[in-house]
Amino acid sequence: MIAIESVGEIPARARGAYVTIGNFDGVHRGHARLLAELVRRARAADAPALAVTFHPHPAVFLRPDRVPQPLVWPEREFELLTAAGVSDVAVFQTGPWLLGLSAREFFEREVMGRFGVRGMVEGPNFFFGRDRGGDVGVLGKWCAEVGIDLHVAEPLTTDDGLMISSSRIRKALSEGEVAEARDLLGRPHRIRGVVSRGAGRGAGIGVPTANLEEVDVLIPADGVYAVRAVVPGGDGAPPPPWPAACNVGPNPTFGEHARKVEAHLIGFKGDLYGKVVELDFLRRLRSTRAFAGLDDLLDQIGRDVEEARRVHETERA
Repeated sequence: MIAIESVGEIPARARGAYVTIGNFDGVHRGHARLLAELVRRARAADAPALAVTFHPHPAVFLRPDRVPQPLVWPEREFELLTAAGVSDVAVFQTGPWLLGLSAREFFEREVMGRFGVRGMVEGPNFFFGRDRGGDVGVLGKWCAEVGIDLHVAEPLTTDDGLMISSSRIRKALSEGEVAEARDLLGRPHRIRGVVSRGAGRGAGIGVPTANLEEVDVLIPADGVYAVRAVVPGGDGAPPPPWPAACNVGPNPTFGEHARKVEAHLIGFKGDLYGKVVELDFLRRLRSTRAFAGLDDLLDQIGRDVEEARRVHETERA
């Protein structure tokens, strides 16, 4: 990963690349299509393929009251971009130094000066420069003047004709539609959190749960979900994922109103306190509700666990 600040040069390996610039939050199917086109054109030109993104999101400075909740954390975004086949990932360290550049200044100083771009691939909704002063029409004109190959990729749409976008995925997740989000992402939505000590009520009734705190991406709407848990491995190798049932929201049966993320890892035995656990949301099982008593709750939990197990086995088949 290449960090880009207000001054300084990028490594020689990243100059003269085919470049795409944007916020790749979620690295969804639409992004994957654009990145595949970037890699294809870069290979044809025998050039590196470079994805350039921003951290933090420019909205932190421009619209601090409307900063979108991220779909992936920075390391995950880097992992997904790299898996898409790019040679390198560069990250603008967003700040006034960058956001204050006019479109022309951004093109001359960053695109031409810093990167020495040979070619670019962007989506039709790409804007750049102060006040979003540049679009793909302006970019195409300037690229043509200096001999940069620009390709504007067609957006990817679903059967209903709507474009795949990060905001559409956020909406689906906020409504608990994790299956729809999965279709748009091309994989299950993943969160991560640090396992903390809870009240111990789950263990007391025979259903121990991992209580996740410090979750740094969008959490789906309240409900019970079949999830896949990724836990730290003891020998450094990635362990197989665990089937799990996850409750997002309060626990009204016991009079608790705080929103929590609690996952029961089916068949898991071990100490996860203080460790980072990742959850892939596979399917929504039901809404969160209060139960008449402990017996009713345990009966429903048993059904939830069995359904989560079946979902996991179906995924593996």
